[in-house]
Amino acid sequence: MGLAYVLISVEIGAVEEVLRELRGMPEVKESYGVYGVYDIIVKVEAEDLSGLKDVISSKIRRIDRVRNTVTMIISE
Repeated sequence: MGLAYVLISVEIGAVEEVLRELRGMPEVKESYGVYGVYDIIVKVEAEDLSGLKDVISSKIRRIDRVRNTVTMIISE
């Protein structure tokens, strides 16, 4: 199983909008707005690393108003 935490920066005022979209994705298991350099942190699960790449590249990074992401893949 692939597991990762993704730190997300969004445009000013877009946190709630982006969180709603993220929470609609079955691969997103947890999502929180945070204060600091990043605006949102999410926990993502997929069947494997290829699935993680697909979710992050094809879904999360393509959400309107997402500026950038940093991904931390969990090694078990």
